[in-house]
Amino acid sequence: MKDNFRKYTTEFIGTFFLVFTVGCTILFGQPGVIPAIAIGGALMVMVYAGGKISGGHYNPAVSLAAVLRGSLSSHELIPYWIAQILGALAAAFLLSQMVLPPIFNDIITYETTGLIIGEFLFTFALCYVVLLTATSEDTIGNSYYGLAIGAVLTVGIFAVGGAVCYGAFNPAVAIGLGKMYIADWSLVVLTILANILAGFVAAFVYKYLKNIY
Repeated sequence: MKDNFRKYTTEFIGTFFLVFTVGCTILFGQPGVIPAIAIGGALMVMVYAGGKISGGHYNPAVSLAAVLRGSLSSHELIPYWIAQILGALAAAFLLSQMVLPPIFNDIITYETTGLIIGEFLFTFALCYVVLLTATSEDTIGNSYYGLAIGAVLTVGIFAVGGAVCYGAFNPAVAIGLGKMYIADWSLVVLTILANILAGFVAAFVYKYLKNIY
C-alpha cells in the first residue's frame, strides 16, 4: 500500500507541474518564451524524476496504454487516473489564484475534425514512444527515454498545438485547460476521447510490432 501511494503521489506531482507549465506559458507567456519547449521540458524532467517510481506517465492515455501493454496492473489504472486528474485540477486551481479575471476568460475553439486528428496522432506518437522506450525490456537501463518522451510532446505542440487543436495529447491536460477557461468543454470531451482512443491504438500497434521479432 505504501509503495502504491508513492506511485500515486509521483503521478500527482508530475501531472501538476506539467499542467501548471502549460497554463503558465499560455496565460503569462512573456516575449521569448517558447511554450512547446517549456512544456516538453517539463514533461522530460518529470519523467526522469518519477520514472523509476511510477513509470512517469502523467497522462491517463499513457497509463491506459501501459495497462494494455502489461507494464501496469489493471487495478492501478483508476488510482493513476485519479492522481493525474487531481494533479491537473490542483494546477488549474492554483493558476486561478494568480491570474486576473480578464485574462482568465479567453476560451479557444477549433474545428472538430482537425482537433480530433491532431490530438489522436500525437497522443498516439507519445504513447508509442513511451511503450518503446520507457516500458520495453529491450531498452532496460537506457538513459534517453525521458528526453525522447519530452521531445515527442514538443514536436506535437510545434506541429499542431494552437493551430488545429489544443496540443494537449493528454486527458488530464485537457481537463486542466477546461478548468482554466482556456478550452471549450465540448472540445475538451472530444480531446479526451481522441487521446484515449490513441492510447488503445498505440498499445495494440506496440504488441503487433513486438510479436514480429
